Amino acid sequence: MKPLERILLAAKTAPRHIVLSEGEDPRVIEAALRSVRENVAEVTLVGRRAIIEQTLTAMEAPDETVRIEDPRTSALSSRLAAAYHQLRRTKGVDATTAAAAVRLPLVFAAMMVRTGEADGTVGGAVATTADTVRAALQCIGRAPGIGLVSSFFLMMLCQPHHVKKGAFVFADCGLVVDPDAAALADIARMSAYSYEALAGCAAKVAMLSFSTNGSAAHERVSKVIEATRLAHAADPALVIDGELQFDTAFVEAVSVAKAPNSALHGEANVFVFPNLDAANIGYKIAQRIGGAEAIGPILQGLAKPANDLSRGCTADDIFHMIAVTVVQAGQASV
Repeated sequence: MKPLERILLAAKTAPRHIVLSEGEDPRVIEAALRSVRENVAEVTLVGRRAIIEQTLTAMEAPDETVRIEDPRTSALSSRLAAAYHQLRRTKGVDATTAAAAVRLPLVFAAMMVRTGEADGTVGGAVATTADTVRAALQCIGRAPGIGLVSSFFLMMLCQPHHVKKGAFVFADCGLVVDPDAAALADIARMSAYSYEALAGCAAKVAMLSFSTNGSAAHERVSKVIEATRLAHAADPALVIDGELQFDTAFVEAVSVAKAPNSALHGEANVFVFPNLDAANIGYKIAQRIGGAEAIGPILQGLAKPANDLSRGCTADDIFHMIAVTVVQAGQASV
C-alpha cells in the first residue's frame, strides 16, 4: 500500500471533525466536499456564510454537506470569546479584545479545537505561516512535556524515476529558524514519532550536515553531533545517526564507503536538517526538481492538531492535509 493510501485509509477508518479556517476559499471548499464525500472527515468551514453558500451552490453541493460557522453571527462566538478571555487574560486581553479576536477565522477555528468543538484545524491557504502558527500556539498550546513546536514535510516519492519509493520526513522545513543542539534533538525525536504515526513503520533518523563522521570540523558540525547524542540519550531505542551528509544517509553504497558503521545503512526515512535555510531549500528542490509530492508543513508538538498550508496549495493538497490532521487527531486521543 502506498503511504498516502495508508493515511487516507486510516482517516476513513476513524474520521474526525476538522475545522477549516479559510472556508471562503474555493480550494478549501472543494477539499472539504471531497473529504466528506470520501468519509475522511466531518468538516466545518469558517467564514462569511453568504460567500460560502454561494460557492457551494455553484459547486452544486447539498446544503447539509458541510457545517458553516460565521464568526460574526455564530452561536459559538460568545462561548469561544469567554474561553479566549480566560486563556489570555494574564497577557492583558480583556473581554472586549477577546470578542474581537474570535471574529478572526484563524482564532475562531483554533478555539473550536481547544474547547472540543473540533478535533483539529487546517489553515494557511490564504494566511501566512506566522499567523497560522501564532493562532495555534496561543489558542491550542503545546502538548504536555513539550517545550518546542516544530514542523515537517511528508515527502512522497512515487514517480517512476525515483530509485526509492515511499514516505520520508524532512524537518524542520517551516518553523524553527536556527535550532540549537537541544532543539534539534527535540525536532529529531518528534519527527520520528510523527513518521511512525503516519507511515506505520519504524523511523530511521539521519541528522544531516555538510560533514560525515568528522570529515569536517566546524561549530555547526559540532551542533549536529551534540543533537544526535541528546536525542539518543533521551530515547535509547531511537535508530539515529549523525552527523551525516544526505547521500550517506540515503544511498547504501555511499554509506558503506563513508560510514560503514552507521546504524542507518543508507536507509534513513527521517531527515533532520541543521537549520531552516537548509531544510526549506532541500524540500523545495526535492519537490520541484525531484518530483516529490510534499505535504506540509505539518506541525508537531501541539496539544491538539493544527496544520499549515502553502499559499500555493491546490485542493488536493488541502484534502491530503485534512487526512493527515485526522490521523494526528486519532493519535492524540489514544
